[in-house]
Amino acid sequence: MSEAAFEEVSALSSIYCGEGEFRLLQRSAQDGLMVQINRTVEGVDVRLLFHLHLRYPSCPPAISVSSTVLSRTQCQDVRQKLLNQAAALPPEPMVHQLVECLQCVVTENFTGGEEEEGREREEEEEDWTAALSLDHIRSRNRYISLLERWSQQLQLSGRLLLGQSILVILQGARSNIKEFCRLLRTVKVDVDSSGKKCKERMMKVLAESPTSSFSGHEIQGFLVRNYESLAELTAAFQEINMTGLYQQIRPSLSD
Repeated sequence: MSEAAFEEVSALSSIYCGEGEFRLLQRSAQDGLMVQINRTVEGVDVRLLFHLHLRYPSCPPAISVSSTVLSRTQCQDVRQKLLNQAAALPPEPMVHQLVECLQCVVTENFTGGEEEEGREREEEEEDWTAALSLDHIRSRNRYISLLERWSQQLQLSGRLLLGQSILVILQGARSNIKEFCRLLRTVKVDVDSSGKKCKERMMKVLAESPTSSFSGHEIQGFLVRNYESLAELTAAFQEINMTGLYQQIRPSLSD
């Protein structure tokens, strides 16, 4: 078991120090560590079990989710989103980040009415296209590697356009595009001006709509393109038959 894992568990016991918040359930030389963290988010009680295997944090933890409020299906949904987040994170201690992520997952998915949730379910699986703007990319290799990995994991195609404006064009299931955006806001993808790891809190969704409303054209792969002028940027959108999308977001771009 790595020293980093023991240090993380010690830190977690200090962070989640309220009554019943934290328990170390297992400490084994053969099976690793198992911790339980209980949280209440938007009035929803959630119990998280993290099994830190011997190779952790080189491999993500196993996660179990239970709740007296959420249904079994909802608990499974929360668990899958946390597993997706864990898979997207670099191989370093991550339990605290995953617990923080619980707030976003529960708030975004389980605080609305059941009727509205049912109405939106079909829309979530419809093929959508979205255009995002990023604030900066300083750690280029790390940032691009994460974007490429997430697009593959979430079965999204698109383009990363690097120039005066940094744009991400995504195409795929709307629910997966939303998950991509959530990862951007919650994972430390870049570094700030002082070299400290940071999240993409300044990301903006410039446009999103069913793909059929733009052109219905399917984008192939997830590719990185550099551009130096508006003419080259226009050509990049023409290449993927998304001129209508470009016209929609053009007023938001820097000249």
